[in-house]
Amino acid sequence: MPPGQSYTGQAQAEIFSHGGQYILRKILAEILSFGVRPAEPGEFTRRAFLAGRIDLAKAEAVADLIASKTEYAYNAAKRNLLGRLSEHVEIIRNEAIELLSDIEASVDYPEEDFEAADREKLFLSVDSILAGLKELRDSYRSGRIIREGYAIAIAGRPNAGKSSLFNLLLNQNRAIVAPIPGTTRDYLIEWIDLDGIAVSLTDTAGLRNASGVVEKAGQRSAEEIMESANLVIWIVDATRRLWRQELSKDVKQYQDTCPIIVALNKIDLLKTQPLIEIKAASKELGALPLSCKTGAGLTRLRKELMKCINCEMPDLTDRLVVTSERHKRKLELAMRKLRRARKGIAEGRSPEMVAFDFRQGINEIDEITGRIYNEDILDRIFARFCIGK
Repeated sequence: MPPGQSYTGQAQAEIFSHGGQYILRKILAEILSFGVRPAEPGEFTRRAFLAGRIDLAKAEAVADLIASKTEYAYNAAKRNLLGRLSEHVEIIRNEAIELLSDIEASVDYPEEDFEAADREKLFLSVDSILAGLKELRDSYRSGRIIREGYAIAIAGRPNAGKSSLFNLLLNQNRAIVAPIPGTTRDYLIEWIDLDGIAVSLTDTAGLRNASGVVEKAGQRSAEEIMESANLVIWIVDATRRLWRQELSKDVKQYQDTCPIIVALNKIDLLKTQPLIEIKAASKELGALPLSCKTGAGLTRLRKELMKCINCEMPDLTDRLVVTSERHKRKLELAMRKLRRARKGIAEGRSPEMVAFDFRQGINEIDEITGRIYNEDILDRIFARFCIGK
């Protein structure tokens, strides 16, 4: 492929052969014998960026596309690779550049200082740019779920059925299940696909007044996992005589940690009258009756999980979503600089100082698409690529 026609923009040759491992190793050894070196991780995409074939946001989307675990993640990465994020950022940048030129006019022509300008118009323009940046920044909450998955922690008291529910949702016997309280001392994490969303399930240690060092460590990690989770399934042993009092105490203790869905387990062990009481209590408490042994109530639990997940997920048909922590950080820095510029206009600071703050904000925006970059940024971005890209 001649220069300008390949992925990297450079002259490039591709060798096709049979797929046998021995043949491939022989061909590779022959090529390397001429002093050729293997590519670094992401080197092809890095060269494509440096040649101007793609911008930095599109380059990062290549890695996201390869790493996508679900259809949601794939679609979000594909939209960014096709330039949706870059186009939107470019629109905001152009608005900022146009406003900067108005501000710098006060520097070049002192007679046109802020006193003579329509300050209200300047404020409206800055606020419009800030609103666009904020909308993108706020989308990262959903974008992080798309990229990293939705985190669900299964928690509760010992022997409530946490590991049984973990296995049931996974549809495999991953966690050890035993009638002895405190079987799970550490935590287990596995991934499932719920309607196109990557969900990480964590089976945590039972929460109670721990005695041993190992059990206390397991419970500390369980509480940390709950704090970082998007949702907690709090599972209760409905055969316990004091389960309502225990649940009231537990929910009060952990309700501020994160959203909680309560599942009343072991309904298969209840007789008719207690079962009627459990169903009545479920309506009153908003809890879900469940049997991890028979699977009763699992369908309803899945529906409730999807309802919670969908509340966090955007409609990718009409919304742009930021999935990169780096992009989110740059958007926040740009907003900070532009807010300082707006404050400067309000306080009557010199146009030079306001223009300086505004220019810094635009520079932060430019780092998203790579108009401005340094080698350290590129090294960090492309280090997570596979060698073949």
